[in-house]
Amino acid sequence: MEEKNKNKKNTKRRKKKSHKGPVLLIAFFLIVAAVGGFYVYLLNFSNNSSKLPSPNISKQVEKDEPVNILVMGVDIGNPKNSAEPKRTDTIILLHYNPVSQKAEMISIPRDTLIQINGKNQKINAAHAFGGVNLLVEEVEELLSIDVNYYAKVDYDGFRNVIDSIGGVDVTIPNNMYYDDASQNLHINFKKGENVHLDGKKAEEFFRWRQNNDGTGLANGDIGRIENQHMLMEKIIDKFKSPAILLRIPSLMSALPKYVETNMNPDEIIKYAYNFGYKVDKSNMKMATLQGEGEYINGVSYYIFKKSLNKQILTVLHEESNVETFDKSSFKIDILNGTNRNGLAARVSSKLQQKGYVNIKTANGNKNTKSKLVVNGLSKEVEQILKRDFNIENIEYDEDGENNYIKAILGDDFKE
Repeated sequence: MEEKNKNKKNTKRRKKKSHKGPVLLIAFFLIVAAVGGFYVYLLNFSNNSSKLPSPNISKQVEKDEPVNILVMGVDIGNPKNSAEPKRTDTIILLHYNPVSQKAEMISIPRDTLIQINGKNQKINAAHAFGGVNLLVEEVEELLSIDVNYYAKVDYDGFRNVIDSIGGVDVTIPNNMYYDDASQNLHINFKKGENVHLDGKKAEEFFRWRQNNDGTGLANGDIGRIENQHMLMEKIIDKFKSPAILLRIPSLMSALPKYVETNMNPDEIIKYAYNFGYKVDKSNMKMATLQGEGEYINGVSYYIFKKSLNKQILTVLHEESNVETFDKSSFKIDILNGTNRNGLAARVSSKLQQKGYVNIKTANGNKNTKSKLVVNGLSKEVEQILKRDFNIENIEYDEDGENNYIKAILGDDFKE
C-alpha cells in the first residue's frame, strides 16, 4: 500500500512539473531510439574521430573542472585537387565551466601570427601543415591552455548540418555581393532584408568579407567574425527551441558523416546535455581574440596581444573553485516537508559524505517546492550547493547569519 501511495505521489509530481528541459530531453531520446538507437549512432559518430597523440593533450577531464573544445571549420582547399591539405577558415575555442554553468565561445582570427618550424605563418595554415594535432598545439601555445577535445567540419558538412535543422532566419547587416566562379560561390544579399538561410545561403553569409567592387567590411576578418557570431546565435536559438525535436532524425544522419571529433559517445551525450539543457543562453558568451594588424616582410598578420585579452585569459585560466571553500564551516538545518519518512536523515547522510559536518534534521511544514535559504554566497558556491543538495531554488536571507543553510525538502525533491 505504501508503495502504491508513493507511485500516486510521484505521478502527481510529474503532472505538476512544468520545466521544459527534462521533457525535451526525454523526447529527444525517444525520437533517437525510434530511428535506430542513440548509442549505436554515437558509436558511428566517434568512428570518424582521430586521436590526439600529443602528450600535452589529455582526453580525461576531472569532475567539475573546466573543459576546452576546439572547433575548426576547414575551407574547400584546391577545387581541382581535393587531396591537397586544407586550411582552417574558422577557429573557435569553446570553454565550458560545469560549476558556474557558463560557456565562452572565443573566435581566433585566421590571420593570427604563429611560428611553424621557426618561420612566420598564419594560424589558419597550421592544419594544412600538420592537421588537427598541429593546430591544437598552436592554440595551446598561443593561449597557454590544454585543449581537451576537438570537432572539425568542412563547408559541405556545414551546409548539411544547417539544412538538417531547417535553416535559420537572419536580418542581413551589410550589402553582400560577391562571385567566385572557381568555387561556385555567388553571394547576393541586400542590407536590412530578412532572409531564411538554408545550408547553401548560410555558407555564403558565413564566408563573405568583401564585394566584387572591393567594398565590404572595414575591419576585414574581424568584421566577418562578428557576422559569424550573429549567425551562431541564431543557430543556438534553433537548437534550444522545441522545434529541434522534429529535426533530430535528419541531424543524426548528418553529424556522423560530416563531423570529426575525438569525443567518445558518453562525452558527446554529456556535453550535448550540458549545452542544450543546463547552460542558459544568457551564460553563453561570444568573444574574439583581440590584437593588432601588422605587415611583416610584406605579409599582413594579426598580432595577438595578451594585454588586450585580460578578460578572456582570466576566463580560460580560472579554476572551477569546486573545493575552495570549507564545507565543514556551514551550519545546516534540513527540514522534511514531505510525507517520506527519514528523507532528511538520508539527505544528511549524503551531505556528510561530501564534507558537510554540522547538520541538524527536523520535520517542516508541508511544501510543494524545495529550496535553500542562504546568506551572502558567491555564484560559484551557489552552483556547488545546487549540485550537492540537488536543489535548484535558492533564496537569500540578507538578515540571516553567515554560513547558515536551511534546506527545505518539498514534494518535488528527488533522491
